[in-house]
Amino acid sequence: MMEDEELEFVEDLEAILHLTPEVQLAIEQVFPSQDPLDRADFNAVEYINTLFPTEQSLANIDDVVNNIRLKIRRLDDNIRTVVRGQTNVGQDGRQALEEAQKAIQQLFGKIKDIKDKAEKSEQMVKEITRDIKQLDHAKRHLTTSITTLNHLHMLAGGVDSLEAMTRKRQYGEVANLLQGVVNVLEHFQKYMGIPQIRQLSERVKAAQSELGTQILADFEETFPAQGSKKSGGPSIVLRDACLVANVLDPRIKQEIIKKFIRQHLSEYLVLFQENQDVAWLDKIDRRYAWIKRQLVDYEEKYGRMFPEEWCMTERIAVEFCHITRTELAKLMRTRAREIEVKLLLFAIQRTTNFEGLLAKRFSGCTLNNGPGKIVETPLEPTNPFLEDESGEDNVSEKDGDLDRPKKPKAPDNPFHGIVSKCFEPHLYVYIESQDKNLGELIDRFVADFRSQGPPKSGTDEGGAVLPSCADLFVYYKKCMVQCSQLSTGEPMIALTTIFQKYLREYAWKILSGNLPKTSTNSGGLTISSLLKEKEGSEVAKFTTEELCLICSILSTAEYCLATTQQLEEKLKEKVDKSLIERINLTGEMDTFSTVISNSIQLLVQDLDAACDPALTAMSKMPWQSVEHVGDQSPYVTSVIMHIKQNVPIIRDNLASTRKYFTQFCIKFTNSFIPKFINHLFRCKPISMVGAEQLLLDTHSLKTVLLDLPSIGSQVVRKAPASYTKIVVKGMTRAEMILKVVMAPHEPSVVFVDNYIKLLADSNPETFQKILDMKGLKRSEQSTMLELFRQRLPTPPSGPDGGSSMSFSAPTPEQESSRIRRLEKLIKNRIQ
Repeated sequence: MMEDEELEFVEDLEAILHLTPEVQLAIEQVFPSQDPLDRADFNAVEYINTLFPTEQSLANIDDVVNNIRLKIRRLDDNIRTVVRGQTNVGQDGRQALEEAQKAIQQLFGKIKDIKDKAEKSEQMVKEITRDIKQLDHAKRHLTTSITTLNHLHMLAGGVDSLEAMTRKRQYGEVANLLQGVVNVLEHFQKYMGIPQIRQLSERVKAAQSELGTQILADFEETFPAQGSKKSGGPSIVLRDACLVANVLDPRIKQEIIKKFIRQHLSEYLVLFQENQDVAWLDKIDRRYAWIKRQLVDYEEKYGRMFPEEWCMTERIAVEFCHITRTELAKLMRTRAREIEVKLLLFAIQRTTNFEGLLAKRFSGCTLNNGPGKIVETPLEPTNPFLEDESGEDNVSEKDGDLDRPKKPKAPDNPFHGIVSKCFEPHLYVYIESQDKNLGELIDRFVADFRSQGPPKSGTDEGGAVLPSCADLFVYYKKCMVQCSQLSTGEPMIALTTIFQKYLREYAWKILSGNLPKTSTNSGGLTISSLLKEKEGSEVAKFTTEELCLICSILSTAEYCLATTQQLEEKLKEKVDKSLIERINLTGEMDTFSTVISNSIQLLVQDLDAACDPALTAMSKMPWQSVEHVGDQSPYVTSVIMHIKQNVPIIRDNLASTRKYFTQFCIKFTNSFIPKFINHLFRCKPISMVGAEQLLLDTHSLKTVLLDLPSIGSQVVRKAPASYTKIVVKGMTRAEMILKVVMAPHEPSVVFVDNYIKLLADSNPETFQKILDMKGLKRSEQSTMLELFRQRLPTPPSGPDGGSSMSFSAPTPEQESSRIRRLEKLIKNRIQ
């Protein structure tokens, strides 16, 4: 029973002392402590176990108990002190609360007094300012009334004066007065409901209408549309009338301008009628000379009559251009059969010159379509299509070339095409002429090539580009600039089609047509060449001149390829934006790329064919009877001799196109190495000494191939990494084949494993060739082949697996690592 009572007492005590987590956290923040006794989850058993972890630690239990009792005594003292200190706290708190309440009451009373005084002050200010506000409103209304009355007086007086001056035609005074009356009338827009104001407004409109009719009548009387001649000079009345027209409805100004220009150009329509001789294109200069005289006459007689902002001189010139374009278009439609190229280009040249003159003299502010298209700044010259066009224009003018219209000097010509647009429907004559000229140019290139023969050996700067190529593209540029000045629409597309036609003809007739013919085609050796190879006869090689010709054609094709791309970009710049998609010279660029590829293939086939007899001699040598290893074999010397003969010539002539020389080296290597390996398989049987001699020869060829790009050159350049990788991979395979041949075939398992490791080739045919090279009997070969198939690793499952799988040969580092691991394993077992 006593124990039960004690347990209940402990549980009640724990319930009383249990604090919420928030309270416990607040206590820890105020009184931080690391003592386990202060923790909320204090466990007496764990604490005792911490104090006495072992039986030996019970020896100091008395000291621990004394320390705990001392803590309890101190804690009791602290509690007692705190309890005593809180005896008078409640009384002091109540007293402080009462004092605070009294202070709040006093503060509230003071705030109320301040609020009352503020309200009294506000009321006093309102009473003081009430009279001032009334005076301000009265002053504002009075000012508005006086201003309105003054405006009304001015309006009434102005309308009366305006009507009187209109009747007297005092346009000088009317111009100033009318603008003022209109401005004053704007202030009365909100008073239009008043009958008197509305009446004044109607009188002003009536006066404006009367002025407009009267001024038009005066101009009609002074400048009749038909009949009598123009008056001797402008009058002051008409000059003032123009100032009045500026204030009137804009339609009055437009009518005055229209009638004056029509009357001023009426003589032009009579002089250059369709049935007059001076109206035809060959006398087009007279049209422009006539308008120049008329503009000078206008400036002298009527320059001061019209306001400067009317730009009457420019308006007369623009209207002349519109009439001329219409008349010329009508005339050319009627006499289309009489239009010749030189006559058309002559007329266009004179017209574009006149348009350039207008651009220098006028700003183009009267044109509806705004300023013309801005000519972009040309790029740095790298070919004819990137050179300074203005410079060549000057040269052609000095040469007196009438076939080319003069390019306007101004980079921004708002008058471009204002007259010359009428020639665009007849530009087919020009396009047909260029088609004929280009055809004759290509024929001349062919004739010149046949008469002059192939170019001489290349200079130090590399294979020369055929001169005809530069001539062709210079002529292309001339035609493109010429046509762009005539039109940027459909004629440019037609000219592009002509360009494409003759680019293809140049590639076929000049480039491909002059490549030397060989006994091999682009797909490989022919039957005749194979027979020659079998018989061991020499294959015809290209001469030095023919090699230079191939390199020259290759360099020319590369130049044409790059320049054709620039030509396409320039054509797209010149043509209208809506037609850009129709300009595409990709097919022509592909044609030149084909010429380049064929030229490289010819060079590769020539050198490859020159090396064939030496490889054939290698395969026919008695390698089984070789007794000792000497220097490199004669066939290696022959291959090296042919390489040293051809490669320096090709490299020097392709110095300006290094990338294509690199392609030549790569293609030759890709052709020569597989052929060398095939001839290597034909060398059977081979003795151990013969295999060593072949291995020496293979190493010599590998060294020569690695130095192929710089062979015979004083300047040694490092071969491209891609080329070196191809040579090392191919010739290493040849070396591995000979090392397998040199290895003993007994025991068979070691020989097969060595073959798989060195060659990494799972093709049984290759293994069969190795056995033939070793001279094994058929029975031995059968056993070897069966063992080979058994020793092959299992091919991986999936689409990539198959009988033709290949294995990656271990690198020397991997082999060395395997040997080191094997040595460690043996040492461990011995120990």
